[in-house]
Amino acid sequence: MATVELSQENFDTVVGGEGLVLVDFWAEWCGPCKMFGPVFEKSSEEHTDIKFAKVDTEAQVELAQAFEIRSIPTLMAVRDGVVLYSQPGALPSAALEDLIKQLRAVDMEEVRAQIAAHEAEHGTEPHTH
Repeated sequence: MATVELSQENFDTVVGGEGLVLVDFWAEWCGPCKMFGPVFEKSSEEHTDIKFAKVDTEAQVELAQAFEIRSIPTLMAVRDGVVLYSQPGALPSAALEDLIKQLRAVDMEEVRAQIAAHEAEHGTEPHTH
């Protein structure tokens, strides 16, 4: 599956759903982005069950700002609507494959339980031990 170009209009639809989505924040003028692009594209062809998406930070300034992208390329991984990973830097192919393996292994029920516990602790509901 080829990569999907993300914009304000389709971001929530593509990234907010079920499953694993990898998002590459990039720009045309960025040398490391150009090196990472083919690695990301090749991985998208090998992992057809994962959505691979790109955000051109020059064209989509609001999205870049919303996710506080300070350095590009930045790779963000979202699974079932939860951001599990967001780091700047161009990954070599082996590192990207290792990251995908780790993301697949994440227990999302445990993640949701941690989020719920965090919200209960920092939210408005009283918390008792």
